[in-house]
Amino acid sequence: MGAYILRRILLMIPTLFGIMAISFAVIQFAPGGPVEQVIAKLTNQGGSDRLGGGGGDAGGSNFDVAGDVSSKYRGAQGLDPEFIKKLEKQFGFDKPPLERFGMMLWNYIRFDFGNSYFRDISVLDLILEKMPVSISIGLWITLLSYLISIPLGIRKAVKDGTPFDVWTSGVVIVGYAIPGFLFGIMLMVLFAGGSFWDWFPLRGIVSDNWDQLSWPAKIADYAWHMTLPLTALVLSAFATTTLLTKNSFLEEIRKQYVVTARAKGLSERQVLYGHVFRNAMLIVIAGFPGAFISAFFTGSLLIENIFSLDGLGLLGFRSVVERDYPVVFANLYIFSLLGLFVGLLSDLMYTWVDPRIDFERRDV
Repeated sequence: MGAYILRRILLMIPTLFGIMAISFAVIQFAPGGPVEQVIAKLTNQGGSDRLGGGGGDAGGSNFDVAGDVSSKYRGAQGLDPEFIKKLEKQFGFDKPPLERFGMMLWNYIRFDFGNSYFRDISVLDLILEKMPVSISIGLWITLLSYLISIPLGIRKAVKDGTPFDVWTSGVVIVGYAIPGFLFGIMLMVLFAGGSFWDWFPLRGIVSDNWDQLSWPAKIADYAWHMTLPLTALVLSAFATTTLLTKNSFLEEIRKQYVVTARAKGLSERQVLYGHVFRNAMLIVIAGFPGAFISAFFTGSLLIENIFSLDGLGLLGFRSVVERDYPVVFANLYIFSLLGLFVGLLSDLMYTWVDPRIDFERRDV
């Protein structure tokens, strides 16, 4: 197993390099970069603002509006070329692309992500600041979906073909078909001060006076704020796991060792949870890390926007819109790295659930 883990870790290096290289190359052709963002903002505001994040003063060299100056940036005509050069130096675009990519990789290896272009804070501090919200959402979605889907999937397998199986399958399919963000909007209209009831808060993960509350009140306040977002996400999150659990149990129930166990006089509960459960739940339990990462990084983007939850999903979306490349690439690097390690962790979960599995004997 040690050699397998080492091979997987070594394969992560070219994989991560490829992800970053392709993303960096795509960014080079994307219009509306950070320089254009600043130019557009300054032009629309009359050119009297100062650049943030330690950059040069927009008024340090007065705009030369007397004549057009040829520029490779859209909207830069009429601006002082020296000012454009200062912008390029501030954002690092005064260096060739390969040099910038090499510097970025060297810094990222040391987990030095630099500072945000448009926020006066380091990228790592910014990510750590938003991470608790996303971890909270991802953890609860994963736990709730598993707590619902596993018992429901087992029950559906036992009652296969009965009215219970039919109507629960209908509920699961309908829940899976409804987009989470659409269901979230419906919940807001119904229960968050829309056209009907005002039972739940519209935004945020806790109230403004949360620090002043007692511990029981803090827990209640947190649950109060999280009810609608989690309901919107869990509705579709448990569908796949439910059907996977059902199909896994059905496959195992029909095997010969189950017939033998029943012939020995074991009760149905002993057969299900003493013999079938371990084999049937192999693929479900092993997929737990991947399910958490999926909910953590991708599942909550629209919900964070709808309910104004300031997490990593909302941060990544705003960074892409603002062309805040240090934040974009840092998120991509961290998420890709965690995703690769979670893939390895999922394989290790297989061996933990069923020690008979040995990846060393597989041809890699």
